Amino acid sequence: MRRPTLLGAGRANIRSHPPELLSSPRDVHLVESGLMKLLVDECLSEELAKLAQIRGHPEAAHIVWIGKRGWKDWHLKSVIISGDWTFVTRNSIDFRGPRDAPGSKGQYAGVEVHAGLICLNGPAGMDLDLQLEMFEEALAELEQNDDLVNQVLEISILETDEFLVTRYKMPS
Repeated sequence: MRRPTLLGAGRANIRSHPPELLSSPRDVHLVESGLMKLLVDECLSEELAKLAQIRGHPEAAHIVWIGKRGWKDWHLKSVIISGDWTFVTRNSIDFRGPRDAPGSKGQYAGVEVHAGLICLNGPAGMDLDLQLEMFEEALAELEQNDDLVNQVLEISILETDEFLVTRYKMPS
């Protein structure tokens, strides 16, 4: 795989969204403050939470910051759901289940209402530059439509070195 380009270098992007997700109404009940609360998994750098704060998400946090370092996914699930967190992870399968059947397995299986899931699908051991670049792409998508209630936003890197941005409902 080629070395990732640096932030702002301008990767091409491919977007895939069902039309009904492009302008869905905001569920104000779910996040009382009106601001999306992003919680970054410990498998990703704390720098992502700092970037989210700079980009207008002051409630963004990292698993370590809220004292949950080392917690197993099944314990984090209740913290994420009850706290109305939009969870950011690179462990897509662990949380959304298999790519071809999202929500059928994983921590979000059986969850009727959630504040959203952001999956950064990069190579094993992706470096900080690539994490930041992929998360920038997710934040740019959220600037267009920040309602992720019962949705998954996936940022994947393709062999062509482009990002694939996919958004879909879960549960469907």
